[in-house]
Amino acid sequence: MTSPWFGENLRFPSLLMAGLLLLPAGLVAQSANSANRLAVQGYVIDAELDPAAHHLSATTTVTFTAPESADVVNFGFHPALKLTKITDDAGKLLTGDRSADGAIRVAPVTPFVKGQPVHWTFVYQGTITGNEDGPEEGLKLAAIGEPISYLLYPGRWFPMTGYLTNRFTAEMHIRVPQGLRVLASGAQGGGVPATLANGKPADQFNFSWMKPGFPGTVIAGRFVAPLAVTGGGANIHVYLTVTHQQSIGDLGDTAAKEFEFFTSTFGGAESGRLNVVELPDDTLPAVWAPELAAISGSRTGDKSGIRLLANTIAHQWWGSEVSPQTLNDAWITNGMARYGELMYLEEENGKTAMKNAIQDVSAGALAYDTTPLSSAGRLSAFSPQFQSMTLEKGSMVFHMLRWELGDELFKKVLQGALSQYTDKGIRSTDFEKVAEGQSQQELTPFFAQWVDGTGAPVFVNKYAVYRLGNNKGFRTIGEVQQDLDLFRMPVELKVETDGKTEMKRVDVVGSNSQFIVDTFGRPRRISIDPDNWVLKSTPDLLVRVAILKGQQLVAQGDLAGALGEFQKALDANSQSSLASYRIGEVLFNQRNYQASANAYRDALRGDGDPRWTEVWSHIQLGKIFDVTGQRDRAVNEYRQAVQTNDNTQGAVNEARQYLQKPYQKPENE
Repeated sequence: MTSPWFGENLRFPSLLMAGLLLLPAGLVAQSANSANRLAVQGYVIDAELDPAAHHLSATTTVTFTAPESADVVNFGFHPALKLTKITDDAGKLLTGDRSADGAIRVAPVTPFVKGQPVHWTFVYQGTITGNEDGPEEGLKLAAIGEPISYLLYPGRWFPMTGYLTNRFTAEMHIRVPQGLRVLASGAQGGGVPATLANGKPADQFNFSWMKPGFPGTVIAGRFVAPLAVTGGGANIHVYLTVTHQQSIGDLGDTAAKEFEFFTSTFGGAESGRLNVVELPDDTLPAVWAPELAAISGSRTGDKSGIRLLANTIAHQWWGSEVSPQTLNDAWITNGMARYGELMYLEEENGKTAMKNAIQDVSAGALAYDTTPLSSAGRLSAFSPQFQSMTLEKGSMVFHMLRWELGDELFKKVLQGALSQYTDKGIRSTDFEKVAEGQSQQELTPFFAQWVDGTGAPVFVNKYAVYRLGNNKGFRTIGEVQQDLDLFRMPVELKVETDGKTEMKRVDVVGSNSQFIVDTFGRPRRISIDPDNWVLKSTPDLLVRVAILKGQQLVAQGDLAGALGEFQKALDANSQSSLASYRIGEVLFNQRNYQASANAYRDALRGDGDPRWTEVWSHIQLGKIFDVTGQRDRAVNEYRQAVQTNDNTQGAVNEARQYLQKPYQKPENE
């Protein structure tokens, strides 16, 4: 199972699930019993990677404190790794067992003392290709091989606890065969000559991150000479393999611009170094750690990678510098990293781009809006529900807070939170206090509605227009109605007249709020929240939510359920090109070519939203005709695709490719 990067899924033709993104937003919350309430302060890790054998061997010393009443403690651990021994401070052997998911239960020889750190050493080894069972079903979070090996923090390749809530330091010494480069958090230079256990020459890379944080990701690969750029006062280095080296310049420029934008918005980052690194396409689409931003190789030269990288870099502030105190507070860091991505989109492409992106984010925000953000920790943190809530609804909370406070106060709130909670966890109540302190405004109703509550208003606008005497124009008297009795928030009205368009800010309190607008020209149309500043339920959004849920079900392999959701979207809007396209996509993968072709034809006859459904429907129809031996009809579809001149995700390029050579089904299908 993967979890989607929602904004991309609604707008682009392939079912790329890029979510977990950067997060990933956490493992399932630890239970509250005393056996699990331990706190890790730091690690010293000595590890050796052998890509040829897909092998990892490591010795890790963990410094932690545990409740004095605990007779056993639990550490998360990768199921494929085998423990050789565990010893305590005195060198005494410790005994324990493992659960089905690989977690280690270890009993101390001597009782814990409250507040007194202990140091346990774990010796372990194992083969990790990425194909064996990992800590999270369906996700490759660790793999050792060529040309890139990755040991991601959520992969539990070292004994861990409290994912994204337990901050720790790390000193790491990583040995690899000569010719590989290792990247992780903390100051490092070139590799130091060393020897592998098999006697072959190696290089050892040493890292030290001594601020409490999450320096648990290691990436080793055969990268071309790195590109060095600067941005926002940072020294940025880009590491790509030879396969994607043509993108290194553009990727470096993008990273520098994004880092500089976030520095001007959030303040200086914790570190003046950042390594942008390529990941294989078989793992998460993006990963962050202190001084590290990694994205999949296929995205390094793609336009969608610009937003993905922005989200990843934003985690240097929201995730690395400040982290959630509990997973109930993950909306703060996940949501603000997501919103940072959207703010950069607005900076580069304007307010219209932001407005369009917010439509997709709103769909994600409402897809599973049955649990308050403040209770998100009850959910499995790799579930679509948790991702939807913390990423999408979290970002909408920040979007609405910006609308309520204005840009300058909003920026002060963000910088205040980062300043006051540097290298610490932050709770929802802490953030609310910072927001009220920086803005000098009462914000309890705002956070009660959007963090502690569920649902979004359905706005209805009723009004009457009166002509004023003496050629003074017109007066519109009306009220904004909505269905949430406790709702309280400013909402913008757009009054379109025969002449000048008027904008008015109305404080909506409760289910009915009156307004009066005087205009010189006769009002022709009044729109509520035309720029999408407020999370609201609309017929169009219901369509988007159904399509989004369908895409998530496709990612989980539930094609019948996905078709049901896509049909709901068509029931709400029979002209939805996107819903028809998604149905065609599922049917095509099931080899139901006639039904698939019908769906793609419906997409072409539909509302044309989004625009790319036209070019890709022609391409998919061409594929169907190629597979069924109708080459002339296939060529006609590919030509029509080229004529659209819409190269979204390389559509025109792909159509031209199939004009030269017929499409053939992959052998593994």
